[in-house]
Amino acid sequence: MRLKELREAHKKTQTDIANFLHIKQNTYSQYENEQRQVPILTLINLANFYGTSVDYILGLTEVEDPYPKN
Repeated sequence: MRLKELREAHKKTQTDIANFLHIKQNTYSQYENEQRQVPILTLINLANFYGTSVDYILGLTEVEDPYPKN
């Protein structure tokens, strides 16, 4: 997954993202380290937050922006 890459690119801390998701920082850390599966609704919220697709977060596509601006 690309959670850490996206978070760092947006200059956010794990605590920032955990607060956005209303979860504990250590839970978010487990998502980043792939020690815990990310619930689908959380994936959707993260994709919306970062302006990308769930597929990109999961590494299923290399296209970060599903709606490129012309």
